[in-house]
Amino acid sequence: MNETDTSLKKKIFVGLSGGVDSAVSAALLKRAGAQVTGVFIKGWYPPGMPCTWAAERRDAMRIAARLQIPFLTLDASTEYKKYVIEYLLAEYRAGRTPNPDVMCNREVKFGSFYRFAKSAGADAIATGHYRSGEKDQSYFLWAVPKDILATTIFPVGNLEKKKVRALAKRFNLPVAEKKDSQGICFLGSISVEEFLAQELGSDNPAFLYTIGQRVPLPNGPWYVIGKDIGKKEVKISKTRAFAAHTIRFRNANWLDEPARVIEAQYRYRGPRIAGYVEEGNRFVSMHPLMEIPAPGQSIVFYHFGELVGGGSIVE
Repeated sequence: MNETDTSLKKKIFVGLSGGVDSAVSAALLKRAGAQVTGVFIKGWYPPGMPCTWAAERRDAMRIAARLQIPFLTLDASTEYKKYVIEYLLAEYRAGRTPNPDVMCNREVKFGSFYRFAKSAGADAIATGHYRSGEKDQSYFLWAVPKDILATTIFPVGNLEKKKVRALAKRFNLPVAEKKDSQGICFLGSISVEEFLAQELGSDNPAFLYTIGQRVPLPNGPWYVIGKDIGKKEVKISKTRAFAAHTIRFRNANWLDEPARVIEAQYRYRGPRIAGYVEEGNRFVSMHPLMEIPAPGQSIVFYHFGELVGGGSIVE
């Protein structure tokens, strides 16, 4: 538990989402001797659509009560609406496929929360993110400022999910059996399709499809290889193979030197491909790409599994 060895006697604010990962993170830090405060971050929720934030906050409160730690609520709805929701809608309107969780991490979980914690006298913040293994979430952390990411504690960062579940039971946490959330950050059970249909309308199928996505049509498999928002058209093919070797990107955030990049990932759960970064914000793959990169998605760079940085894919 190297992440917690240095936390003894420190005042640490833990983002308690109401889930098992952040709950175990708080428990581990308290066991390590830290002065832990649990913080539930309230986001923005679509009016008129079902949301689970009140139930999630109750679970977070139950966790804090079980651990006998102080509990606070941070209202970050303004920041979330401005930097996550408005960004998401603008990207879809432009025909790109955004990564709202990337912006949520940068602006809310490691932005508003970090500032809130520091202003309240915290020495550090902690979250339940995984940084390796099957549940690795480093793909969504590339845009977090280097100084904040370097000082954040990830108590379960290198653990396997089974181990975290086992620890939750050992600590007798009330969410030990709770299922993982599958929704976008703060949207909970609301699907992207439902949200976009409400905000952008449901008459333009091009909004709802991502380059490379598989489409459930007869005589498939069929894959999206292009789309035109203005014409409301989606172009499909029976292959998503892509002969190019280069991916261009923008809005890069570097946590280390670009020269250290030896592989990249350009789709969550997708493979990491060998290559290097050259001037002009271009990643060059050592082999032909397996599929067309989706504009707006993240390309994230690594050095032997260590996060180096990332950017947003452009056409």
